[in-house]
Amino acid sequence: MEKIGEKIKSVLFAQNHTAKWLAEQIPCERTNVYDIFKRSDINVNLLKQLSAILDYDFFKDLSNEVFPHER
Repeated sequence: MEKIGEKIKSVLFAQNHTAKWLAEQIPCERTNVYDIFKRSDINVNLLKQLSAILDYDFFKDLSNEVFPHER
């Protein structure tokens, strides 16, 4: 199971964005973005914000981990 922070980092870089860019979008300090990359859990409101910024459904990924055989 991939940590949520690693997944966020993967999606961010797959979209050719940088940590600096994400920090500007949130907004927060760039060092906080690197902290997010290290997290194994995350606040729901922050994950909702990141999902909107990156146009990626992180909640669906988490749900699929919990319920892998349901559609």
